[in-house]
Amino acid sequence: MSLADKVLAVNNDLPIRTAEPIHSGKVRSVYWLTPEDSARLVRERGYDVAADAPLAIMVISDRISAFDCIWHGEGGMAGVPGKGAALNAISNHWFRLFREQGLADSHILEIPHPLVWIVQKARPVMIEAIARQYITGSMWRSYAKGEREFCGIAIPDGLERDQKLPELLITPSTKGILEGIPGVPAVDDVNITRADIDANYAAFNFSNQADIDRYETLLKEGFDVISAELAKLDQIFVDTKFEFGYVTDAAGQEKLIYMDEVGTPDSSRIWDGPAWREGKIVENSKEGFRQLLLNHFPDSDILLNKDRMAERQALARDNALPTEVLMAVSDTYVGIAERITGEKLVISDNPKAEIISVLRDEFGLVD
Repeated sequence: MSLADKVLAVNNDLPIRTAEPIHSGKVRSVYWLTPEDSARLVRERGYDVAADAPLAIMVISDRISAFDCIWHGEGGMAGVPGKGAALNAISNHWFRLFREQGLADSHILEIPHPLVWIVQKARPVMIEAIARQYITGSMWRSYAKGEREFCGIAIPDGLERDQKLPELLITPSTKGILEGIPGVPAVDDVNITRADIDANYAAFNFSNQADIDRYETLLKEGFDVISAELAKLDQIFVDTKFEFGYVTDAAGQEKLIYMDEVGTPDSSRIWDGPAWREGKIVENSKEGFRQLLLNHFPDSDILLNKDRMAERQALARDNALPTEVLMAVSDTYVGIAERITGEKLVISDNPKAEIISVLRDEFGLVD
């Protein structure tokens, strides 16, 4: 069996019964189940959701994206072995801790396979909830140019690159293109302030103003839970992105939940503690892959300059990365997943066949 066979690169071609077209993102594909199958699973599996709640099968792939492009390797490797299973295992771990510590539920109802979640449909809050504990990356680049206000929050002078911030910063941005909000450009991923959210809470999909405080509390509490657990492993939780949404439980109560993924190497920066104390940055996150790409290609401006997107896409399409590059990424993802969960990560030899089998035999979702 070749390495390429272990990679689940294409995840939108599974024979799952669906009610709508399959939605395929950079990493995950979502299969919305028929109303009949959704109602049957709610009934048979005893999920704490409304009887008519729409459910979906969410299948993660091993694809790797960076700089808004999908990258591939030599020998037909269209992704990173173990990456999908690592991301799911880490998110599952944090979501479970959040529930156990009384924070909030997630959109995940069941985990039938390491690459698969059964989820309920949520009404998303249209905010990328970003929290930062250290000044680095894009924030540092702006700070170094003299910027001292981020998302309406004033930052003191005299900070150094990769330094811990005086307090945890919440620097939200828009999720998708939002029209008609005063002072907020109608473009994806634009920074916003707490005042923007307060003044337009309904436009961001909040049910009420009080839930703005609730989302900030859940963001801080979730960040603190992950940060404390990583500190036990001498790893530093640098910054991260959370997403939130609303669902209705079996009793008809609407509740704010965590959704998407949390605390993963894709959505967060995680630094090695001993290296940081020596003045070095060792990434246990996708940031390491981004830096590798910047060093790998002679003209790094192609990767950083949004005006050169056509060249960037050609670069990703036409260049197969060395196998050792993707395996180094695999080692990072699998390694941090095993440290966080305390368990050996099982990497399937034939993930597609396994997924089809379990969804057919145990859940009756494959004809």
